[in-house]
Amino acid sequence: MAEAILILRIIKTIVGLLGMLGNGLVCVVIYRNSFMHTLTNAFIANQAALDCLGSLMLILTSNIVVISPLPDTTWYHFLCHMWLSNLWLWVFFTSSTVNLMSLTFERYIAIVYPFHYHSLYTTKFVKGTLVVIWLSGLALDGAYTAAINTFEDGQCFYNSSVASRTAGIVFILVKFFIPAVSMLFVYTHITVELKRSARRVGGVTVPTVSASGTSAANNNIENQEQSLLRARRNTFKTLFMVFITFLVCWTPNQVIFFMFNFGWSLDFNGAIYIISVSMVAFNSCANPFIYAFKYKQFRRGFLVTIGKTGRADQHHSTTGTTRSTVA
Repeated sequence: MAEAILILRIIKTIVGLLGMLGNGLVCVVIYRNSFMHTLTNAFIANQAALDCLGSLMLILTSNIVVISPLPDTTWYHFLCHMWLSNLWLWVFFTSSTVNLMSLTFERYIAIVYPFHYHSLYTTKFVKGTLVVIWLSGLALDGAYTAAINTFEDGQCFYNSSVASRTAGIVFILVKFFIPAVSMLFVYTHITVELKRSARRVGGVTVPTVSASGTSAANNNIENQEQSLLRARRNTFKTLFMVFITFLVCWTPNQVIFFMFNFGWSLDFNGAIYIISVSMVAFNSCANPFIYAFKYKQFRRGFLVTIGKTGRADQHHSTTGTTRSTVA
């Protein structure tokens, strides 16, 4: 058992390092390229920052050894609630989930209700949303940890009372199941809308009139609509893969914890629970790889950052991004 725990600790450390490096790179690429300074990328950068800090907490919580049993002092009571409960690890992971949901709804409004997008997603509104996202994890996990964590006889553990288990069920519904179901509905609706847009754009016919200027203008409009549709599809596919990865990585941990609150015996130091937490952590380091393989604008920004492409390409990206944002 000790060898298994050691192996899992090494895995969590590697995952944490990958998460810090990958998400840190995402933040740098978005920050250093002005053509990536869009509202969508603001949410992506915020997600990367939260996942980077979550990865850091994963490394620290996996490798800092605490004596057991703990002395019965005020400091260790405080340590039990603020550190041994993995509070800060889950604060950043929960805020990351809220950010993903906010990013999903931002794309939903932009694609399904484009005429309401600019009136709703103002700079002030987005800044306020980002602040709420950072506070949401602390509010949810802080309140939950304070309610159910217990320090007794030198041990720090979850209270197994009926009230604590009921709070745990509600907590899981609020921070995982409701966001997952709502995002699934949103992505389904976006898929329908993109297919409708593809049929509309594909059905546009350019009239062959003698006035060459009119024909050229119509061709230009059609090309812009097709370019916008391709950009929307690329962003949608990228974020949908991020969502699917979120479901795959988070579901085992949340199902296990859900069963625990219904009376299933769960060893929080056992391999099953540690593996499930490692999968949640893997979700944080997976997103940069998804951006690298699927998000064309991020790949272009990365090449600009490392000096592999010139200002002409950057100007082209700026023009394409402006069209997408305005549309």
